[in-house]
Formats: sequence, C-alpha cells, structure tokens
Amino acid sequence: MIKKLVETYINKSKNKEFSFDKNINNSLLYCFVFEKLIALIRSIKFLHIKRRGKLLFFGKNVTLFYKKNIHFGNNVNIGNNVKISSLGKKRLEIKDNVTIGSFSQIITSTSFNYIGEYIIIEENVGMGEFAYIGGGGGTIIGANTIIGQYFSVHPENHIYSDKSTLIRQQGVTRKGVKVGKNCWIGSKVTILDGVAIGDNCVIAAGSVVTKSFSNNNLIAGVPAKVLKKL
Repeated sequence: MIKKLVETYINKSKNKEFSFDKNINNSLLYCFVFEKLIALIRSIKFLHIKRRGKLLFFGKNVTLFYKKNIHFGNNVNIGNNVKISSLGKKRLEIKDNVTIGSFSQIITSTSFNYIGEYIIIEENVGMGEFAYIGGGGGTIIGANTIIGQYFSVHPENHIYSDKSTLIRQQGVTRKGVKVGKNCWIGSKVTILDGVAIGDNCVIAAGSVVTKSFSNNNLIAGVPAKVLKKL
C-alpha cells in the first residue's frame, strides 16, 4: 500500500514513468517517507513564509541569505549543508521539481560592491553534491537537465591586462552562462563565462567548457570540443 501511494505521488508530481525497484521493501519506504516528513517540517520552520501549498524539503544546515529575493517552485528538494544566497539585481529562481545535492552553493554575488545578476534553475533539474553556481553575469540552467557531482559555473572573468595593477583591483567582465534543456552534464564539469550550451547536449565528466555549443552535441575535453553530433 505504501509503495503504491508513494509511486502515485512521484508519478503525478515529477516522473510519470517512475516505479520502484522490486528490491525496495516497505521498511525502506517508511524510512524514506519519515526522512521526507522531517525535511518538510524543517523547511516550514526555517522559511517562516506563506507557502501557498508548495512542498519544500530542506536537509540539515541549509542557509538562505536574502530570503525575500528567492523564489521556490513546488516539490523542491535541498540537500544537507547547502547555501543559497540571492543578493543580486534580479531574483534567484529554483523552479518545480528541482533537486540540489548536499554541500552545494548557489551564490548570485560574492561581494557587495558589484552585485551579480540572477540565477534561474528551471523545472525538473537534478544536481549532484558539491555544486557551485555563480550568478555574476547571470546563469540559467535549462529544464530537465541532469548534472553530476562537483559541477561549477562561473559567469564572470577577472581582468588581468594591466601589469602595473593587482589583478584583484582590475575588476571583472560578465557575459553570463546558459545551459539548454534536456542536457546531461557529467561530474566535475566546469563552465566558464560567456558560454551557451544548446539543448540535448551531453558534456563528459571532467570537461572545462570555454566556448558555446549548439544543440545535440556530445562535448568533452579540456578545453571542451565536439566529439560527435547526437
């Protein structure tokens, strides 16, 4: 009974094709449901806002900075020890059915003297542990994208052309980063400023993406290049 109820909820809210592995028993499911209830209670206690029917699940030690500038969708799952800071010119948006792995940081700005733009994580994005997403020049992660551990996005670059001035005093350039819809990004991928990734792309683990790519590409390497069309 419990298995059917949980399956029905997942089918309606996130994945209509989902079904439990035959080795999952009721004891495991009760542990899962209990953990989710604790995460739901933690989010209610932590946010202190009118939720309007939204389900939010927070792990332990979640930190939110500038909460009023964060917009959560429904059925958002935030892992343990995650920091979300929305100090920026526009909202930080985490839309429906997004999962953010433990120990990740979603940071629009790292300083108060030149604040960043925005971060948008669209529907049904799943992100592994230890991710870092900056929002200096603006970052968009497209819907239905799945992302491995240690993913990082850096939508700004330091200026270093003046040899007579310290690099940290020369300022930055900002162009922004956009990842398309339905992409698969492997673990330890880094995406640098000015990059736009098309829809339906696969980026191999460990790649450093320094330029833009169109739709339907398998991308890999340091720096990343197209291996083949998909």
